[in-house]
Amino acid sequence: MSGKGKHRRPRLSSLTRIAVATGVVTAAVALPVTAASAHTSADAQGTVSAAAEQAAPAAPAAAEAPADHSYQVVHGDTLSKIAAAQHVDGGWQKLYQDNRQVVGGNPNLIFPGQKLTVGGQQAAAPAAAPKSEAPASRSEHRAPVTPAPKAETPKPAAPKPAAPKTEAPAASAPAVAPATSGYVAPVNGPLGTPYHQAGSNWSSGYHTGVDFVVGTGTSVKSIAAGTVVSAGNGGAYGNEVVIKHADGKYSEYAHLSSIGVTVGQTVTAGQQIGLSGATGNVTGPHLHFEVRTGPAYGSDIDPVAYLAAHGVKV
Repeated sequence: MSGKGKHRRPRLSSLTRIAVATGVVTAAVALPVTAASAHTSADAQGTVSAAAEQAAPAAPAAAEAPADHSYQVVHGDTLSKIAAAQHVDGGWQKLYQDNRQVVGGNPNLIFPGQKLTVGGQQAAAPAAAPKSEAPASRSEHRAPVTPAPKAETPKPAAPKPAAPKTEAPAASAPAVAPATSGYVAPVNGPLGTPYHQAGSNWSSGYHTGVDFVVGTGTSVKSIAAGTVVSAGNGGAYGNEVVIKHADGKYSEYAHLSSIGVTVGQTVTAGQQIGLSGATGNVTGPHLHFEVRTGPAYGSDIDPVAYLAAHGVKV
């Protein structure tokens, strides 16, 4: 049959067949090479990630709270309570020594708002997130203790000394006839808070003197003859006078509204030395009276017993 009536497949030249075969082989080779390259890249990325994890610094440990920190006094606090709560080595005496400039000469009288430096042994801080931050103030770590009400109103720290009011010379005030022993009561009025009354408002744990309930302006007298060793602002004691007597004991008169004597002046028993008031840390007028073996706070003895031993009953 003639070739004209059929469709014949065109014949490829030898050069064309070689080119086609070469393209198929090249494609077959290219596929596994590309897959291998992808696998190698994944392995490399995994190695880099692992190295990055190993190189990453460990999370820092929680910062330990410093041994020394500040504490803000709240209502009802005393140095003894703060020292016990903060585990202060040396007790309230050490805490008072470290903060004498803040507290003043009387550790019994502290008030809210004062900031104390505490250097006790703190309990270990619980585990926390690895973020270092400044320790919170101590007042955030414990709830304030509310004690029984005490007739003492705290005032701002370090009050500026107020100039004593001018009054008539002490010599012009009528003197009270002393007892046969040469002693008199410091003021005409009933007793209030007694000596050694226990309470959380005093750092030593007790009242270091006695209070006479009298109004502002009541005449305050020296209990015996002596020499004035202190007359002026006594911080929490307000306007204060301290007198040394012949037997070596000292009498102290606090919260005066005005002072009528000066340091170095000699006085007699029953001589007016000032007027009662409400200066210092008080809520109302009264006379705080102490008898001491030395001129400073901390050497107090029973003032009522001392007066009674000299024939004066209050």
